[in-house]
Amino acid sequence: MRELLLIRHGQASFGAEDYDKLSPIGEQQSSLLGAWLAASGPAPDLVAIGPRSRHRDTASWCLQAADLSASPVLFPGLDEFDHHEILARQRPDLAGPGALRAELKQATDPHRAFQHLFAEAVARWVGGQHDAEYTVPWPSFRANVLDALEQLSRHPAKRLWAFTSGGPIAVIANALLEAPVAQTFKLSWPLVNTGVTRLRLSSRGAALMTYNAWPHLERSNDTRLVTLR
Repeated sequence: MRELLLIRHGQASFGAEDYDKLSPIGEQQSSLLGAWLAASGPAPDLVAIGPRSRHRDTASWCLQAADLSASPVLFPGLDEFDHHEILARQRPDLAGPGALRAELKQATDPHRAFQHLFAEAVARWVGGQHDAEYTVPWPSFRANVLDALEQLSRHPAKRLWAFTSGGPIAVIANALLEAPVAQTFKLSWPLVNTGVTRLRLSSRGAALMTYNAWPHLERSNDTRLVTLR
């Protein structure tokens, strides 16, 4: 039995100038994940990461807690889309430095306000009417993610951990479930930071076994650790 764990990165720095940096909670989530993985199964034969700092750092904290010295391998197809560009195409007035942070500071609930803006921007990107406006249009992003899945599925490793983001995980789950492509990001919104999605790999391809599990956070009995962004 071959197995691939898709791991969403730890909490990033929402609202900060550099979103890509893990927050202290993100570091704690990643460490808890590593301890849980070490206690619940064998070590991975391959550790894959996307190119973002939050992917690399989540893997680093996780591997340190699991007492593993594996060297992660970069898979560009595990990258997340550029949310700054996606938002700017929907709302050009938010493209300037600090414009989004200033907008959210005016909101009663910044997280809810951001989610509303973000969902509208992603819907525009996925809709197919404006592909030429994006550096990486939706069809290309989806193809890149599924190519990464194919590369991981063909890899001889028996147990694989892949540290990535919500977008790629949603794309993969949507494809394996054969769900409507236009509804892909309905699978992304509830993804928990450091949540684990488990795939079974065989000669027939990949199969989705569990989605968005976070037992390493639940056992801490600390609701602060269950975050979505």
